[in-house]
Amino acid sequence: MDGGEFGANRQAVWFPNPDYVRGSHLEALARALGIAIDPAAPGAGYAELYRLSVSDPEKFWRMTLDLLGVEWFAPYTRVVDTSAGVQWPSWFVGGRLNLTHNAVHRHARSARAPEPAIIWEGEDGAVVTLSYNDLARAVGRAANALNRLGVKAGDRVGIFMPMLAETAVATLAIAQIGAILIPIFSGYGAEAAALRLRDADAKLLITADGFWRRGQRVDLLATARAAAELAGCVKQIVAVRRMSPDRPLAGALAWDQLVGAESDQAPVAPMASMDPFMIIYTSGTTGRPKGAVHYHAGFPLKGAQDMAHLFDVRPGERIFWFTDMGWMMGPWLIIGALTLGATAFLYEGAPDFPAPDRIWSMIARHRITHLGISPTLVRALIPSGPEHLSRHDLSSLRILGSTGEVWNPEAWNWLFEHAGDKRIPIINYSGGTEIAGGLLGCVVMRPIKPCGFNSAVPGINAAALDENGRPVTGSVGELAALNIWPGMTKGFWNDRERYLDAYWRRFEGVWVHGDWALRDADGDWLLLGRSDDTLKIAGKRLGPAEVESAAGEIPEVKESAAIGVPHATKGEAPVLFVVLKPDAVASARLAGRIADKVAEALGKPLRPQAVHFVADLPRTRNAKIMRRVVRAVHLGKDPGDLSALENANALAGIPRLEE
Repeated sequence: MDGGEFGANRQAVWFPNPDYVRGSHLEALARALGIAIDPAAPGAGYAELYRLSVSDPEKFWRMTLDLLGVEWFAPYTRVVDTSAGVQWPSWFVGGRLNLTHNAVHRHARSARAPEPAIIWEGEDGAVVTLSYNDLARAVGRAANALNRLGVKAGDRVGIFMPMLAETAVATLAIAQIGAILIPIFSGYGAEAAALRLRDADAKLLITADGFWRRGQRVDLLATARAAAELAGCVKQIVAVRRMSPDRPLAGALAWDQLVGAESDQAPVAPMASMDPFMIIYTSGTTGRPKGAVHYHAGFPLKGAQDMAHLFDVRPGERIFWFTDMGWMMGPWLIIGALTLGATAFLYEGAPDFPAPDRIWSMIARHRITHLGISPTLVRALIPSGPEHLSRHDLSSLRILGSTGEVWNPEAWNWLFEHAGDKRIPIINYSGGTEIAGGLLGCVVMRPIKPCGFNSAVPGINAAALDENGRPVTGSVGELAALNIWPGMTKGFWNDRERYLDAYWRRFEGVWVHGDWALRDADGDWLLLGRSDDTLKIAGKRLGPAEVESAAGEIPEVKESAAIGVPHATKGEAPVLFVVLKPDAVASARLAGRIADKVAEALGKPLRPQAVHFVADLPRTRNAKIMRRVVRAVHLGKDPGDLSALENANALAGIPRLEE
């Protein structure tokens, strides 16, 4: 696998300029470390800064946290202790802090107190704005309410909520008292939610009576009650009355009544650096979901660092990431933005309701500076046309961000041209829940090529490894981290061996992430998909994104998913599942054109064995296409954990191989 046409001859289309470099977090860090940055030509200075970030982590992390303004109740004595092994580091030894203090209370005591911390918009158009001062008081009341309910440090509390202002308040209150957050995707059914509550032994569940989704009321409380009963460990349910202030809440306490009776002043628990604040579950290809354990001096600091060094979120700016609390980008958005003194914009509903311009209208109304959006969501918006963007004033946008899936060139270029006006950088970002953010990203000090990454994240010594564990350039290898970083999960909840098997046992002392990556001669990166999604055809490894990108050059194709099926002579043969644009008509002739285009781009031996037209592809709420599920259904095998799917009905349209 060499990246094929998808990765060949890519040229930069965005270039650094002084407006982005001056005043940036990276410029401040470089100067503090004695590294010269020329705003007109910052590349050399950034290269020196990145080298220092991996060669002298003690110096890099101390200065980074100082510049981010992180406050400690007790100072740390060492950045990291690896005496238990690199798989189990202790970060910021001896330090005591609390993420809610750094995200909320220190700002509420500063000149930023009256500035917006949270802006929320509901699908029905309702808007709530909380200043840092408002948020500090609301979190204090919620913390006191949790204490009154008997929640103590170390207790697990489920958050089964859409993106509401109260979602942020509850999350921060849980951390303030030292309890442990269990975020659960708001689209889960009762069994999927119960599995996570039971595994974490959660004693309290915070939910909402419902929310709007595509103009329909979703009765979340009914699902929450069923989940709590199935879990068997939940002692009490608290519900936010989103749909009606007078709605009876059978079997649950009303959030507004509970917190309304409390004082807005509450103590902040000083937590040890490695004390957990969150267990967030990710779905594996087999077995039960994995509970990644995150701690006060890990995920919050890594999230804020990435948001600063990659996305350059500055105090007072406004960041909107289309996400849910059950995906790591939900907690990342809230905690990271607030730690930097910025505004987190939260949205409850569908991205294209009541019209395809919903996202762009919110950017204009709320003067959003940073937008995070997935490649799959962009592909879904393209058929509606660019006129939905042009009718709105998007001049406030300064940074575009993306994560969740590999880009195809058509979608990347569409976003860059129509949302970014060919002047705004797209900060591509890839890592994962277990990482607390990114391994690869883009920085505003280097040129950006379409679909890729112009740097490993500062502080991450990333490499593409061959089958013997050696770093390679110019050919595809397994993405790995050769060092450790604050934020890497403290293992999986009650599953030590599964964590080691997942990341550490391929090569000694090396985190192997599970993605195919290509690093080119310029030091830029390209991801080609999950290594467990990879096709192996006649001994040649092929990333599904390469096949899908080639198919996407046919104008009628909206999106596709490529899988490999068993083949007697090739080992595997590619098969494509294609969703067409609304005005396109499926036909054998069109299927042949698509297959021919893939063969033209990648070579005749890689021509798809079959092209199937489907109405939809199975995807998660964050719009990631689940190729493993497509393959399993097509081959008539067990698809494994389906709890993350938003549209399980799409499975019915996938033809079986024997058909």
